[in-house]
Amino acid sequence: MTLDSTVQPGDGGLVPVPAGGRLRIVDLHGNQAVDTLVYDAHDIDNRYSAFDTIREQAAVYLTTGSTLLSSRLDELAVITDDTCGRHDTVGGACSQESNVIRYGEFTRHQHACRQTFLRYGAPAGIGQRQLTHNINFFMNVPVGSGGELRFDDGLSAPGRHVELTASRDLLVLISNCPQLNNPCNGWNPTPIQLLGWW
Repeated sequence: MTLDSTVQPGDGGLVPVPAGGRLRIVDLHGNQAVDTLVYDAHDIDNRYSAFDTIREQAAVYLTTGSTLLSSRLDELAVITDDTCGRHDTVGGACSQESNVIRYGEFTRHQHACRQTFLRYGAPAGIGQRQLTHNINFFMNVPVGSGGELRFDDGLSAPGRHVELTASRDLLVLISNCPQLNNPCNGWNPTPIQLLGWW
């Protein structure tokens, strides 16, 4: 094992994962959303695409066997182990702006995932132009028959995990979601664990 790190709610990280390496995200207490972006380590403009991943696999949720594709249809990683069973890739990351629109003015100064992405992505040149639709590991966002989204209580439980195997050298940008205004974190954001083998 080359990585064993605990990430507090509202914090994050930028994890370099070499081709063939495995990154495991552990939901330590259950019902914790982990917002995640994936980049080709040698070309950050070659990054995860929710649209292409959903279209090419004809599946709106991610689980074991899901291939994470870039906007160029390059294979970035494969989910090779998943004890939760379903992960969201359409709900997006919380931001101060979206919090105000969804929940009211009182949320304007609450910390949000977008800020964490920008903080940890900056050293690698990841700025606002490189942020895109992300994966929300452990988050439950049912899609209705009319295409509407709902943020529901999570499907995870303490100790459940998801594991990515890198298909090429990657940068994995993580925000351990601090959201307090919907049930994606069970109304109580908690720490996660990152484990890596490479």
